[in-house]
Amino acid sequence: MKQDLSRAVSHALRHEPWVYELELDTEGWVDINDLVLALRHEARWSSLTINDIEEMASTATKKRHEIRDGRIRALYGHSVPGRILKELATPPVKLFHGTSPVAAETILRTGLLPMKRQYVHLSVDRETALMVGMRKAQKPVILNVMADNAAAAGIDFYQGNDKVWLARRVPARFIGLDA
Repeated sequence: MKQDLSRAVSHALRHEPWVYELELDTEGWVDINDLVLALRHEARWSSLTINDIEEMASTATKKRHEIRDGRIRALYGHSVPGRILKELATPPVKLFHGTSPVAAETILRTGLLPMKRQYVHLSVDRETALMVGMRKAQKPVILNVMADNAAAAGIDFYQGNDKVWLARRVPARFIGLDA
């Protein structure tokens, strides 16, 4: 089980943090509580605790992860195309957001808000949005974000990497159901 957990943590921290809706800082750190909550969305890890992750990291034969001050990072092997950089950029015409049907109803009324995060995460394609949405519901809803119109209206966008764009918020008037 520890080896499987190590693989799951490595995948989240080294390869596809956007699938887990994790936001790595410039040194690759993420709050360990966020990681635990993200992994718990998978039935296999539904009872995962911080202690499980700490034990996995401390007893591994190869030191792959570092835990310090309530944060965790992968030490090497990153395949992400870059860190989540918060540089203002011109977004593509359209972005996507995968979510649960219940959350979609609220988003269509109130817009996308970062909730407990610094930024709203948006996907560059339907496939990535679907992967993210599957972490929220068995039958996720994919929302279209008219990013070019939102940017023209003064909403700031930041390119996270080749799969993810970030915004502090996106008003409902720029969001619709994916056809």
